[in-house]
Amino acid sequence: MILEMKVPSPGESITEVEIAQWLVADGDYVEKDQAIAEVDSDKATLELPAEVSGTITLKAEEGDAVAVGAIVCLIDTEGKPSAESKASTASAPPVEAAPAPAAVVEQTTSYASQTPSPAARKIIAEKGIDPVAIKGTGRGGRITKEDAVKAVPSMGSQPEWGSRSQDRTKLSMLRRKVAERLVAAKNETAMLTTFNEADMAPIFELRNQYKDAFLEKHGVKLGFMSFFTKAVVRALGLYPDVNSMMDGDYKIAYDYCDISVAVSGPKGLMVPVVRNAEALTFAGVELEIGRLAVKARDGKITVDDMTGGTFTISNGGVFGSMLSTPIINPPQSGILGMHNIIERPVAIDGKVVVRPMMYLALSYDHRIIDGRESVGFLVAVKEALEDPLNILMEGNAKKALEL
Repeated sequence: MILEMKVPSPGESITEVEIAQWLVADGDYVEKDQAIAEVDSDKATLELPAEVSGTITLKAEEGDAVAVGAIVCLIDTEGKPSAESKASTASAPPVEAAPAPAAVVEQTTSYASQTPSPAARKIIAEKGIDPVAIKGTGRGGRITKEDAVKAVPSMGSQPEWGSRSQDRTKLSMLRRKVAERLVAAKNETAMLTTFNEADMAPIFELRNQYKDAFLEKHGVKLGFMSFFTKAVVRALGLYPDVNSMMDGDYKIAYDYCDISVAVSGPKGLMVPVVRNAEALTFAGVELEIGRLAVKARDGKITVDDMTGGTFTISNGGVFGSMLSTPIINPPQSGILGMHNIIERPVAIDGKVVVRPMMYLALSYDHRIIDGRESVGFLVAVKEALEDPLNILMEGNAKKALEL
């Protein structure tokens, strides 16, 4: 029996995906539930598992955009695994195009020898390039449209300083969507950024005092993100306009705090959401952020993990950023930027002392948040970070940390 595998819907409102990578080759034997491809949507990268066991025939190429419900491959359930496929099924390598035979490349100068696709043939002709000079990456060495686009006409002999090659790579659907959203945020919001700084010495002292007991009790490190998340939740309660968003002529306000946390993953920027952060303890925040960060790092993040969010925290400090103007994550109205902690001389009680200082940046949509709210919000975050014991822990660190 031949089974037609169709693209499942990765989530609401998603109508097409892109074949990011085939994890099996045409003609391979696959096992049921084996990951056969990675597909990009505009929100996440997902694995496509085989629905049955059998011999696979690919019906789409890497980089193809295919509609949800479209056929991407066929699986012949009567196919039998070969000795070689039995040994490699569990970790089948990505498909690699077979290079054109050397003899053909040496002896032939016509377009037919390299078999360009119709779209590639037109581009090759316009560039005046001999197809023999192009290495096809399509099935069987076929020159694809992207191969033709990447090809650069010869500019004569190579200069003495060596190769000056170019690489033209199509952005993933996820990356294109991120770019689209960032440009929209710049163009469609009245975005401003306000700055402040926080003395992180009190948090350092608490972490040094309780980090070992916290790790032993909860199995996770006591990091900075739990302090920042708790400080943000408190500030959002004091300035609810920052926890709202525009919808045409209306303002939507939320009585809960779903905090989006910007993290870097193998496919680019991911913004998973910590749900109902106002109800989480310090340990709850650290555990949830850790869980989401691992999923993002392993490429296992889902559309549901990144859907929603009422406010975003971005930590550029982990990459060494000293100061930045973070871009709003639409349709949200605010984003808090954390930066690296540097020991600097500051004046305290009329004396110059060295303290671990961090710059804070709040970008906000001025259409819905006024200067009073934005500055007040950032000051509230600063106050909580500089006096976490009394403001965030009600004077009892052990109770707040559940030790």
